[in-house]
Amino acid sequence: MPTSLRRIEPLAVDWSRFSWSNGTFDSARRSLTRDVAGVIAVPHHLVLVTLSGGARHQEVRAECGHRYSGEDFSGAVSFVPAGCTRELVMQDVQARWASISLAPDLLDEGIGPRALDLPTFTNVRDPFIASLLGEFTRLADAAQLDASYSEAMALALGHHLARRYGNLRTAGEANAPRRLPAWRMRKVVDYIEAHLDQPISVRELAEQARLSVRHFHRTLRASTGMSPLDFIQARRIERARRRLLEGAPIAQLSREVGFASPSHFARTFRRWTGRSPAAFRDGSRGKKDHSPPPDRSRR
Repeated sequence: MPTSLRRIEPLAVDWSRFSWSNGTFDSARRSLTRDVAGVIAVPHHLVLVTLSGGARHQEVRAECGHRYSGEDFSGAVSFVPAGCTRELVMQDVQARWASISLAPDLLDEGIGPRALDLPTFTNVRDPFIASLLGEFTRLADAAQLDASYSEAMALALGHHLARRYGNLRTAGEANAPRRLPAWRMRKVVDYIEAHLDQPISVRELAEQARLSVRHFHRTLRASTGMSPLDFIQARRIERARRRLLEGAPIAQLSREVGFASPSHFARTFRRWTGRSPAAFRDGSRGKKDHSPPPDRSRR
């Protein structure tokens, strides 16, 4: 499963939690603290609300490009998409907060295309979300929070996020799959490159993108024109091309890029490049490689 990290120090106190089938509610408080810092990197979407109090100043940096610098105030609402690492630093903090974690499938599959790549945002004013998490907190404090209520409200929250913050598309685009944003694609490519000498499953790549397998198939094909298996193959061949230019022995290279045998590697390499590995290497000695890139139109 994808790595999960949610640690803000000093740790909050009076922490309470309630989970249901596709989400988790958390609430805690922090007494007056001069400096607070931490990181959130979780495989689910996270909605956070400052219920009361706040911070004199807050700095946020997210790997998906989001930046925020300003105050944290009562009623502030923030959103962290699944898999987008978010680092934060706060000064002069005294607050009670609550959060709801939503399973990616709730938005990606259950709500529709608007929700696939909701943007990261920090400390916006959204009375609906602030009130919703305030009511979750009231019910949790009274030990009256239950799964059926939580599931219904989580679905309403997902619809609200998608409609208010998702990138709306025209009717003609409604059924067209979205492309993977650059930061999700980078996670997928980095994982493939680190495991080229091993079997790589589509499920593993979907986990890196924080999407269901079915949704990952659609978005990767929309982004690259290739199925996940062909995309993995293309990365193997691209690595092989570079290593052949460096003089790597073919038998060693076939194992290095994840093929069961040199003959399997040679057949696949020829299918993608039009040349055998030996012909590619020999024809490229002493000159730049002008051979065409792998055929990305293959399915």
